[in-house]
Amino acid sequence: MKAFSLSDFSPNKWQPIWFVLAAIGVGVLLTQLPLLWGLGLVVGTAVILLIIIQPLFGLALALLAAPFGALENVVLGPSLFDSGQLILFFTIGVWIARGLTRRKIYLPQTFLNVPLAVFLFVTAVSLIGAPSIILGVKELIKWIEITLIMLIVVDESYRFKESIAHHASRITSSRLYVYTILTMLLIAGTTQASIGIWQFGLRGDGPEHFIVLGQFYRAYGTFEQPNPFAGYMNLTALLAIGVVLGLFALLWRRWQQHSQLHWQTIGAFLLVGLCALLATLAVIFSWSRGAWLSLGAGTAVIVLFWPKKSWQGVLLVSLGGVLFFGGVQAGVVPSSITERITSFSQDLRFGDVRGEDINDANYAVLERLAHWQAALDMARDNIWLGVGFGNYEPAYAEYALLNWPYPLGHAHNYYLNTLAEIGIVGLVAYLFLWTALFFQTIRLLQKLDWPLRGIALGLLAVWVSLTVHHLVDKLYVNNIYIHLGVMLGLLQLLESKSLDVEIGD
Repeated sequence: MKAFSLSDFSPNKWQPIWFVLAAIGVGVLLTQLPLLWGLGLVVGTAVILLIIIQPLFGLALALLAAPFGALENVVLGPSLFDSGQLILFFTIGVWIARGLTRRKIYLPQTFLNVPLAVFLFVTAVSLIGAPSIILGVKELIKWIEITLIMLIVVDESYRFKESIAHHASRITSSRLYVYTILTMLLIAGTTQASIGIWQFGLRGDGPEHFIVLGQFYRAYGTFEQPNPFAGYMNLTALLAIGVVLGLFALLWRRWQQHSQLHWQTIGAFLLVGLCALLATLAVIFSWSRGAWLSLGAGTAVIVLFWPKKSWQGVLLVSLGGVLFFGGVQAGVVPSSITERITSFSQDLRFGDVRGEDINDANYAVLERLAHWQAALDMARDNIWLGVGFGNYEPAYAEYALLNWPYPLGHAHNYYLNTLAEIGIVGLVAYLFLWTALFFQTIRLLQKLDWPLRGIALGLLAVWVSLTVHHLVDKLYVNNIYIHLGVMLGLLQLLESKSLDVEIGD
């Protein structure tokens, strides 16, 4: 009789048997479950396995699912985590587990590591003595996730390049990975744009308070509110516009050099152009003044930095400004759009808004001004570290104006909100982070050539859009920060020296 040793029961020898036993167990379980539950089990298992095999798939799925968080809260009821967050948590867990199996968690060195670490440290310190530690930790986790997402995007690039190194031909692995991350972002944004366009003019129905022009409804996607939806759509619209210009510049250069125009490049130009069109329409259909102004600012930056010679960019922006204002004066720009933009400035004033007459026309403006005033009062009493990160809402009752007793969750101006929550020290840390972000992006614009320069150009426009939109709102809501984290990772990928020696386009 043969003697058995422990080596006979090693995981490598028994692995196929365990798979067979697991498959039999799942099959038996499926026969006992209702159809929908069984389908959910199969799909859920497949998703888990794919994320374990390739965490990048988890990030792509999180990007798609993240904007549905607000809708899930309405349909399924409030919950601690939505599907996008759960997918992201599992993806981060897989990434950390991989590092533990190697007995080393590798944190890539990026240009933003120090600015992000400084901001995280200040926000954490601000929670000492805060009214609500839970709300503060919840807000802090968002920024930790932004940082980890950026690091995962960079870290996974090494494994991606190793896995396809023998299969890459015209487009080498480094550049192909950049295009993969870019595609993930554009698909997620275009999905929401399609929903918003349908809501505006194709569905034929919608919330009564969203009606505009008498027959259309403001687009809001799955965000349940037009303003954050529009801010999110700007991320896709401006990035896609930059990429389109980059591809156009590449095609133009090849045409001038009488080089072959590859069908892949032409196809990419048309597809990304469609993404840019749909996302821009979604921003317009949102009827969000803040998003319109942000889109205009981002577009102006794209025009300014598109030529490599600065004087040409200044000339183009000046010409564009003259044409726009000339169009307004000539009535070419629809009056409904100009009135929507200018109506905000008519009621905008700084100072004490107590005792102001409130009516339907000025309600939205005065509401914002009242919350700005409350934020300044919070900062005045807590000048250095604020009332605590994420604690604007619980601290609001003490500073609320008489006619505005209900907090909106934030001050509708992220800079004042930051000043109120984490004080002067926190605001300086936040501005330091964004200064580093702008500096890195502009430096890359000077270094990169088309079409990669188009990606950097689009990202710079996105940063400008966020900066402008945060003057009247807060966009770190409904999981938009997941999209932002991937964008930060994409920016770090453009620093790779291997991109400079790519073959093909």
